[in-house]
Amino acid sequence: MLSIDWLEKSTILDIQQAMLAHKFTSKQLVQFYLNQIANHNHRVNAILEINPDALMIADSLDRERKLRGARSSLHGIPILLKDNINTGDHMHTSAGSQALATSYGKDDAFLVTKLRRAGAVILGKTNMTEWANFMSDKMPNGYSSRGGQVLNPYGPGALDVGGSSSGSAVAVACHFATVAIGTETNGSILSPSSSNAGVGLKPTVGAISRSGIIPISFSQDTAGPMTRNVTDAAILLSHLSGEDPLDHATNTIPNYQDYTPYLLPVLYEELRIGIVQNGYYDSMHPEEQEILNRATEDLKKIGCSILKVDQLCSDQEMLEQDYQVLRYEFKSGVNSYLAKNTTSSLSDLQSIINYYHQNPLALPYGQSLLIESNETTGSLTEAQYLQSRLQDLSNAKENGLDKLMQTEKLDALLFVGAYGSTLPAKAGYPSITVPAGFTSNKKPLGITFTGKAFSEPQLIKLAYAYEQLSHQRKLPDWLDSTTTLRKART
Repeated sequence: MLSIDWLEKSTILDIQQAMLAHKFTSKQLVQFYLNQIANHNHRVNAILEINPDALMIADSLDRERKLRGARSSLHGIPILLKDNINTGDHMHTSAGSQALATSYGKDDAFLVTKLRRAGAVILGKTNMTEWANFMSDKMPNGYSSRGGQVLNPYGPGALDVGGSSSGSAVAVACHFATVAIGTETNGSILSPSSSNAGVGLKPTVGAISRSGIIPISFSQDTAGPMTRNVTDAAILLSHLSGEDPLDHATNTIPNYQDYTPYLLPVLYEELRIGIVQNGYYDSMHPEEQEILNRATEDLKKIGCSILKVDQLCSDQEMLEQDYQVLRYEFKSGVNSYLAKNTTSSLSDLQSIINYYHQNPLALPYGQSLLIESNETTGSLTEAQYLQSRLQDLSNAKENGLDKLMQTEKLDALLFVGAYGSTLPAKAGYPSITVPAGFTSNKKPLGITFTGKAFSEPQLIKLAYAYEQLSHQRKLPDWLDSTTTLRKART
């Protein structure tokens, strides 16, 4: 029973039912994924490190299930983490950087603590774009000096893999784990999920704690689920969200502890969806427009009204190009992380820059963004930073997405892939991307729903209803769907 073909069609709930029926154990599931990694990771370079305790953790959880039952729907489920998420165990946390390759997180990130308490098996760390793609303006998506280049399994070496949570997206696509966790500042969950036929859920900033994660931006950073189906994304978000005393942003979240009730096969209300023409639809490749047009016809079938709108806000182009908030907040955030959360001897951003100067082989694409950020004081007192931050809040939120959605009475906005990620990122608003098809060169493409703050229930309803109608996800051609793992002795 335990095969790629079966897992491809299954959700976490199906896996739990199978384990409850003694069809396989968590330990056998971990063995299956380790076998997949051993046989196929060399093709895509998605996995950076394996948890040496994974099999023993799974074995202990199997014994616990027999004695006391499952802790939650994540009991015994193998999960991979992006390499900027701390684990206080035998695995390193490096953000893909050679500078931190021998460093360990001092403690589990808050979200990792929640996963462990739910009974999840932390299987390992995934490769990523170094420093979450805030190191150099020349760095390709998916490259890190520690792990090398992540490749898109639908066209290794030919198709862009997306960034920066590329390893997490590829690992899920190739069945290296049941689900994975990525992080996003601007498009880093949505882009690789869309590019690798996955579901990526970037929640509202504050829905998931950021404690113990190597940061870029206080304003925009969030972790989020990366899965093969919407059900698993909703389950994972339910376990990841929650208040953390060390992250004040989590104090703002509503009481949405369980998102699975929003997995409805049909929509019981007519929802208005907006498509932004200027700067998005008009600039897309004709094949991308065709996939979006097909998706809108499917959305109409499930009760959605599609409305074309001109632009997100009057200063859309300027907001898209302004990255000053990231430039200023990066130095402050990285300095704080290095001082408190890691065993690294490198104490601040300047020492990271010095490391690269002394080790030029780890610097094939330069470090222009690190240097730009280090030119700031790190105190967040500069007028340019404060003006940019206030401008983001005003133009991306109140006079941008909030105003547009209120004026046009929209329930969500619809984009392709990560095309529309910047303004929701600046606003701290949620998005979810779902597989929508493939271009003629076999590149996966997702459609992305975006809503206002804490509209995850609405977005999950839309994404699930569309997914159940369209069924656009497919395995990479070279991945053998008949692969099985013979029943192990336990």
